Amino acid sequence: MRVIQYPKDLKNHIGEEFGVSEWVTVDQGMIDKFAEATGDHQWIHVDVERCKKEMPGGKTIAHGFLTLSLVPRLGAKIWKIEHRSKGINYGLNKLRFTAPVPAGSRVRLKQKLLAADEVKDGGIRTTWENVVEIEGQSQPALIAEGLGVVYP
Repeated sequence: MRVIQYPKDLKNHIGEEFGVSEWVTVDQGMIDKFAEATGDHQWIHVDVERCKKEMPGGKTIAHGFLTLSLVPRLGAKIWKIEHRSKGINYGLNKLRFTAPVPAGSRVRLKQKLLAADEVKDGGIRTTWENVVEIEGQSQPALIAEGLGVVYP
């Protein structure tokens, strides 16, 4: 776990890889809960029996946005800012879902700090390269350039 003392200190780490998270299993239960929360019940995600017959590998696949939604959870295991009041999600510059995540797969996050810019009220707007890797596969599940703002 990398510990940064203050948001402004991020400016000293631009271009650095911050680390890699632990592996987390994306199981069918997680996929089903995400489908319920979002209303996205497309069969490739939730119909286990149909996927056994019709999907390559015979498994359902996680929603791309489920994989993206794991970034904050996994990132919290890579780094933290000791002295901050709050942090907010500011959006994405780029997002690509580059490989499907079959149910039962393990994924992890690799993060690199691309930018840290001052904004009003003493905040620092960060730009991160987020790569979600799938265990045993050379192609990642997603690559996203994510933005956030942290405040002292």
